[in-house]
Amino acid sequence: MLTIYDPADSRRRFCDGINRRGFLRIGGLALGGLTLPRLLEAATTSPAASRHKAVIMVYLCGGPPHQDMYDIKLDAPREIRGPFRAIPTNVPGIQVCEHLPRLAAMMDKLVPIRTVVGAHDRHESYQCMTGRDPVEKRPAGDWPHLGSSVAKLQGPVHRGTPPFVSLCYTTQHQPYNEPGPGMVGLANQSFRPNGPSRENMVLQGISSDRLADRRRLLEGVDQFRRKWDATGTMDGMDAFTEQAIGILTSSRLFEALDLSKEDPRTVERYGSGDEKRPRGDGAPRVPQNLLLARRLVEAGARVVTVNYSFWDWHGNNFTAAEDELPVFDRGLSALVEDLHERGLDRDVTVIAWGEFGRTPKVNKDAGRDHWPRVSCALMAGGGMKTGQVIGQTDRLGGEPIERAVTFPEVFATLYRNLGIDVLSTTQHDLHGRPHYMVDPAAEPLRELVG
Repeated sequence: MLTIYDPADSRRRFCDGINRRGFLRIGGLALGGLTLPRLLEAATTSPAASRHKAVIMVYLCGGPPHQDMYDIKLDAPREIRGPFRAIPTNVPGIQVCEHLPRLAAMMDKLVPIRTVVGAHDRHESYQCMTGRDPVEKRPAGDWPHLGSSVAKLQGPVHRGTPPFVSLCYTTQHQPYNEPGPGMVGLANQSFRPNGPSRENMVLQGISSDRLADRRRLLEGVDQFRRKWDATGTMDGMDAFTEQAIGILTSSRLFEALDLSKEDPRTVERYGSGDEKRPRGDGAPRVPQNLLLARRLVEAGARVVTVNYSFWDWHGNNFTAAEDELPVFDRGLSALVEDLHERGLDRDVTVIAWGEFGRTPKVNKDAGRDHWPRVSCALMAGGGMKTGQVIGQTDRLGGEPIERAVTFPEVFATLYRNLGIDVLSTTQHDLHGRPHYMVDPAAEPLRELVG
């Protein structure tokens, strides 16, 4: 059933202040095995139009230990180096942790960045998702999420697939959750099939005629309300209406989210996890969401985000890493391999990172504490020059000594790979002031795109 949003109902709201379920409620069937008949004829697209650039961002809640992944310090004292061995990769001169053998075997397709700087000692996704310093002054409305910026600038590839899809789970620690669309507006909020949107994607006993009648009714009521709306909220509601109708009249998104349509051998290659078991106060460990991200990109999404597990290991760092790294290694290597096999490696950029690094010195509980002075990232695809490492830290892994990389530089690279020129493109805040997409001093990483 369709339900017209009642602004007087303030009991149930989601993160941006609007209750999507109160705005448009459509059934409650499960996603597994679901197919929808086409209720309206979809517009045809040319083969050229079906190709688009995309980003898959994997956010590692809590801050992964760079010294135990891509930057093993063999010459450091044991209380800093830890017990893990470094193993060679398929690129001479590059070594990674022994618990990342699959990634090591495809290092020619990857770029570890060992010297990400500019982080803060704050457990939050804001900097990874916006590219902006969380303590600096913000524009009216706030900086937008990467996905929201792209949705605003480029719009949907296909009517039935939102340009920005978030596979992120709601976490117990609130700042791990994604920031909103900020100054680009409610219309560019993420679509979340793992969140409140899941129940809104299914028709229950509504024929195409009834859907058309209800849409006309909704449009008529909206026209009346718009005359009295002085806040601009209706613009966002219009976008949600169009997005919901587009989803309901196309099977594209449903098929992308239905893993039963995938080759079982491919599903098995990614590994599996349990979305009902959050790890720590972070996200569940669900590597199959990396496969869903690939399927969503193929269905037309421009940006897909995944929050993945829990990496805040103040105690038993090495025991946790021995458990976590092999699963991460399997899932992420499967994603990169999949993109190459499907000819998507030049179109889709993958980045996996967390909010900061970890202390060089192991603490009394065998853990590593917060270390914002240097952290790491792993990138792949996007037509970039892979098979190299960017940056070098000192002997203890605590400070960059060669090629410090900033968050704005990484974001300039992501936007560039999406086909957006950060040197000329601006977006306006709620006061009408233009702002560049990233810090104007930042350029795409020359090592990757130069």
